[in-house]
Amino acid sequence: GFMELGETTRDGALRETVEEAGARVEMQDLFTLLNVVRVGQVHFFYRARLLDTRFEPGPETLEARLFREEEVPWEEIAFRTVKETLRRWFDDRRRGQFGFHSADIG
Repeated sequence: GFMELGETTRDGALRETVEEAGARVEMQDLFTLLNVVRVGQVHFFYRARLLDTRFEPGPETLEARLFREEEVPWEEIAFRTVKETLRRWFDDRRRGQFGFHSADIG
């Protein structure tokens, strides 16, 4: 989603999480910053801790659910930045340590 005026990137990420999935989360560190050069955008993704497994998707969301890595429908993910972030998250989880990732995407 897009940020609102007067909102930090962390605030925007939390608001979008609530609006899209109705998820209750505790925000954590910035995880990926991806420059989408061809369209002049910067995408920020934060890690968050899920406080419970109840979801209440907003009007723009058809479904919200959790996936195991082997269940992720990679071909159905609309945005490359989401795929890149998820791949980095799974890699970091396997290593047992989460870092910060930044990249330029064409």
